[in-house]
Amino acid sequence: MRSPSYSLRALLVLALTAGLTTAVPAAVAATPTTAIASAAKTTAPAQKPYMGWTSWSMQSSKYPGLNPDGDYSYLTEKNVLKQAGALASKLKKYGYEYVNIDAGWWRDMAWKPEFDGYARQTADPGRFPRGMKPVADDIHAKGLKAGIYLPVGLEKEAYGGGTVPIWNAEGCTTADIVYGDLRTTNGWDSAYKLDFSRPCAQKYIDSQAQMFADWGYDFLKLDGVGPGSFKSGDNYNNVADVAAWQQAIAKAGRPLHLEISWSLDINHVADWKRYSNGWRIDTDVECYCNTLVSWENSVDDRFDDAPKWSRFAAPGGWNDLDAIDVGNGEMDGLTKAERQSYMTLWAIAKSPLYTGDDLTRLDDYGLSLLTNKDVIAINQGSTPPARPVTATGDQQVWSAKNADGSYTVALFNLADTSAAVTADWQSLGFTGQGKVHDVWDKEDLGAFKEKVTQALPAHGSRLFTVTPRGTAFKKTAYEAESPANSLSGNAAIADCGACSGTHKVGNLYQGGKLQFNDVVATKAGHYMIDVSYISGDARPAKISSNGNGATGLKFPATADWGTVETVTVPVTLKAGKNTITIDSGDDYAPDIDRIAVPQL
Repeated sequence: MRSPSYSLRALLVLALTAGLTTAVPAAVAATPTTAIASAAKTTAPAQKPYMGWTSWSMQSSKYPGLNPDGDYSYLTEKNVLKQAGALASKLKKYGYEYVNIDAGWWRDMAWKPEFDGYARQTADPGRFPRGMKPVADDIHAKGLKAGIYLPVGLEKEAYGGGTVPIWNAEGCTTADIVYGDLRTTNGWDSAYKLDFSRPCAQKYIDSQAQMFADWGYDFLKLDGVGPGSFKSGDNYNNVADVAAWQQAIAKAGRPLHLEISWSLDINHVADWKRYSNGWRIDTDVECYCNTLVSWENSVDDRFDDAPKWSRFAAPGGWNDLDAIDVGNGEMDGLTKAERQSYMTLWAIAKSPLYTGDDLTRLDDYGLSLLTNKDVIAINQGSTPPARPVTATGDQQVWSAKNADGSYTVALFNLADTSAAVTADWQSLGFTGQGKVHDVWDKEDLGAFKEKVTQALPAHGSRLFTVTPRGTAFKKTAYEAESPANSLSGNAAIADCGACSGTHKVGNLYQGGKLQFNDVVATKAGHYMIDVSYISGDARPAKISSNGNGATGLKFPATADWGTVETVTVPVTLKAGKNTITIDSGDDYAPDIDRIAVPQL
C-alpha cells in the first residue's frame, strides 16, 4: 500500500515540521448539518467525464531522469507548461482540456511548504517563480483549463501557533477554525481538522476558494478526503469540508470542478454526489516504481472495484479510476495488450480520462489509444457505465445498453496466460444473430450467431458494438426464498427490502447451499441464467445443474449489503424440470435474491 500524493519521505518532513506549531481555540457558529442539508450543487456541472493531464504520475515515478532533483521534483512551471503545449497540439481537439497541477506546488524540493500571511498555500518560488496565476493564464492562452491541488484540512505548518489571521474574516485566526485539541485529519494526518461549528472555518475555505478564483483556476483536486483515504472515524469524516468547498466555490464567482480523492467510502456516495463533481474510488494507479504504473500495482484492482460504483456515475458526478497512463510505451510499464485493456475499462466505466504521460514523448500506439474517437465517444456519450454481465472470474464480459438498442460489449482476459472469452447474446437479452463492430479497429466483423468468442492474450481485451439481429425473449423468475427450494448448511432466509420478493437467502458460507428446484426449461441446451444477488465485496460461488459438475464463478461486488445486482451464469438444462445449485464450497458466497431463466 502506498501513500498517495505523499511519500514516506514527505510524511517524515511533515512529522518533523509539525512539532514547530502550538495551539489556541476560538469562536463561531455555522451548523454543518443545516448547511449540508440545505445546500444545492453549485460546482461546475460536469455533464461529461473530464479529460486532460495530471502531473502526479511523473512526479511519483522513479523512471530515470524524471525527477532529477529528488522525489517529486518533476513538478515545475517549465514542465507543466511544456505538457500544456503538447496537450494543446496533440490532444485538445479530441476533448482533453484540463492541465492539473498536483501535490507540491507550494513545497520546495525538500518538501518544505510556503504559506501566505493568511495560512493559505502559496507558490514555491523555486518551482513556480512567477506564482500560480501566470501559469493559469498561460494555460488559458492555449485554450485549456487549469487545475490545482490541496490536501483537506488546515496543514499543520500553516497553524502558526493559532495566531495567523484569516483573509477577509475580521477577528478570525487559525485558532478559530480548528478543534481546540488540534485533532488531525486526512489520509496522512498532515492537517488539523476544521471545526465547521465555528463560522471562521467556512471563512477560511472561502478565502482559499477566492484565491483560486482570482488566480483563474478551473479545477481543484481535494485529496486525503475521508471517510476513505484508508481512514475512518469522526476525525477523518470530511463530508463537512467537501460541503464547505462547494459553498465557497459558489461564492467565489468562478466555476470550479471539484474532484475529491482517494479510495472514498461508498457508504457516503450520496454526499460525494451532492457536493462534488467526481470521486476517486480507488488507491493511486501509479506504482511508485521505475515506471509510471504496473498491471498488478494497481491497474488490475479496478476490475474488482469499479462494478459496485457503476450505478452512481451520471451527469454532474463521475467515478474516478485515476490517471490513464498508456501513451509512453516503456515508461508506462505495460504491454500493448495491457495498455489497450486499461484504456478500454476507463472508457466504458465512464471514468474521467486524464493521462499522466509525458505528452511530448507519446509513441504512435499510445497516441492511437488516447485519440480513438469512437472509444472517446463511448466515454463522453449518453451510454451508462458498463458493468460485468457475467460472473466468470478472469474471463470477463462487460456491457452497457446504448440508446439505439445496440450494446457496448468489452471482453477482458485478466489471466496471466492467453484464454478465450465469449460474449453470449443471451447475456444481452436476445438470441440468434448479432452484428459485431470492432470499436478499436473501426471494422465491421459481420454477423455472429448466439455469441462471439475471441482468443485474448494475457491481460488482453476487445471492444465491440453489438447490434441485435435476433429475437428477444422472456424470462421466468424463481425466488431464492421459495418453499420449493432446498437449503443446507448455514443457508437461511432473511429479510431484504431491496430484493424482488422482500427476502433473500444468505449465510451461504463454508458449505452452505441453495438449491432451486423445479426450474423449467422449454428445451434442452445451453442457458445463460440471471442471478440476482447482494455482495458487499467480490465473492465466489460454485454453480451446477441437475447434480452435474460445478463451475466456479466470481460475483462482482454490489454497492453494499443492501443493493441488488444481476449477472448471468452458464448452465446446461434439460427439457422440463431441473435443479440449479449455488454452493459456497469452503468460502463465502453472495446472498441470493432470485434467478431468472430464459424462455427459449
